[in-house]
Amino acid sequence: MRKAVFLDRDGVINIDKSYVYKKEDFEFSKGVFKALKHFRKLGYLLIIVTNQSGIGRCYYTQKDFEKLTEWMLGEFEKKGVKIDGVYFCPHKPEDGCICRKPEPGMIKKAAEDFDIDLKKSWMIGDKERDIEAAHRAGIENTILIGDIDTSAKFKVNSILDTISIIKV
Repeated sequence: MRKAVFLDRDGVINIDKSYVYKKEDFEFSKGVFKALKHFRKLGYLLIIVTNQSGIGRCYYTQKDFEKLTEWMLGEFEKKGVKIDGVYFCPHKPEDGCICRKPEPGMIKKAAEDFDIDLKKSWMIGDKERDIEAAHRAGIENTILIGDIDTSAKFKVNSILDTISIIKV
């Protein structure tokens, strides 16, 4: 079995500007390339798990999301970072689906697809729902970026700070 770092997108990979779906509005978080290269060197798969209720709310289309994701993955590739998978939930909170965080559906699907040992994996998020989804999936190693009350194991100011926590 393999190990992975699961990452939320908005607020972790990029600055959360609310319903980002155009590359003109997408701003990578400071230090994200360095942090993800570090995780890669340690042998972690990199999996993005992101709620995208803007699709369900008709703010943008799934095609818009896919176009932005393709561009984002290309930018990571240019910097020498391979993202192994991107899982997204297009549903609104009231839809009651099993994939929208805090439900663990996206994490469990990725674990199945990539043969991931969740006990050896990490979740990095910026909302308590990211941490809760990780816990429900069986991930104990959790990091919250930001300054909110959380059940995360660790709390940091930026993704760059995670390098000092994830070392093996």
